[in-house]
Amino acid sequence: MKYAHTNRKGFWIGFIDFFTAGIFLLVYMPRGLQDELDAVLGHRTQRYWIAYLLGIPTLFIYTLVWMARIAEELKAKALDLGIEGKLTSFRHIFGWNTLGILLLGPAVATHRFFDTLNKVERELNARS
Repeated sequence: MKYAHTNRKGFWIGFIDFFTAGIFLLVYMPRGLQDELDAVLGHRTQRYWIAYLLGIPTLFIYTLVWMARIAEELKAKALDLGIEGKLTSFRHIFGWNTLGILLLGPAVATHRFFDTLNKVERELNARS
């Protein structure tokens, strides 16, 4: 599979998503991103809209843990491909979305997530 969207601007996605309380990603994820994550990780992930709905009664803790788990899987994939540098992780996503919430932390965490995803997709494109 060739990945066409390897230059996503994660900070802006996270910034907009923060101010729309996650609704932006409800629209953005189904437009190919969810399928790309499935292809990169090698298995079908839980749909974001389900994680979002389950997050509502848990004050979005469920959604945050869902995203952090995907981030950890993405980090493992990046390391398997030999990608070095700053990578996303469970700790990075969870920390910035909780402790760094007043410092635009969700935008920082989302930026690192998409940066790692872009690196992985570029490497997979180069290998195919």
